[in-house]
This record gives sequence, structure tokens and C-alpha cells, in this order.
Amino acid sequence: MTHANASGINAADPMTTLLVLGVLLVLWLILCYCLKRICEKCGAEPGILIWIPIFNLFPMLQAAGLSGWLILLFFVPLVNFVMALVMWVKICQARGKSALLVILLFVPFLNLLFIPYLAFSE
Repeated sequence: MTHANASGINAADPMTTLLVLGVLLVLWLILCYCLKRICEKCGAEPGILIWIPIFNLFPMLQAAGLSGWLILLFFVPLVNFVMALVMWVKICQARGKSALLVILLFVPFLNLLFIPYLAFSE
């Protein structure tokens, strides 16, 4: 059931909102767990930062063998795209995978399997 507010725009049902937020929370926890596994398999200690948005880049950079100061480059438009590619290529190499695996990030639907593959493959 939707409710019209003063502006005439329909607001979502509170239960629907809670359901969506619950699903998003579960997806976030799954992603963070996968990132934690990737860090551990690369020989880096993920710590508590892996569960905190944006700060989880610190352990990921460490897993890639890069300096934590490079997180600043993630805030520069276009440079952040290149920095993310460099980070994931280095993580693939640290996991003993081909750097070409990063191409999966550009393939719709397969990109959803990229991080879990790195987390759970041997």
C-alpha cells in the first residue's frame, strides 16, 4: 500500500522499505565477508576496517601490496577508475590468478561473480 504525501508523491510502505534495507544489509555483509577472505588469502590482515564503507579500501590496498595513502586517489574522478583497476589487477596477481580476470568487471552479470570467485577459489 502506498501513501500520498503533501507533494502528491507516493511513499513506499514501511514494511517494503524495511525489507529492501534488510536485503541490502545482507548483500553488504556478504560483500564484506568476500573482501575479508580475499585479504586473508593475499596475506593481509583485514581487521575491522573491512566492514566499514570506504575504509575497507585500506585493507584491500594492503592486500594488493599498495600504500594506504593511495586511497586519496579514489576521490579523484577518472583517476579512481584507473586506481580500482590497478588494485584489482594486483589482487588477482597476489591470488595467483591471471590479471586478465579483471575483464570480468566489464561483463554484465559476470562482474557479480568476480569478487566471490577471488574469495572462494583456490
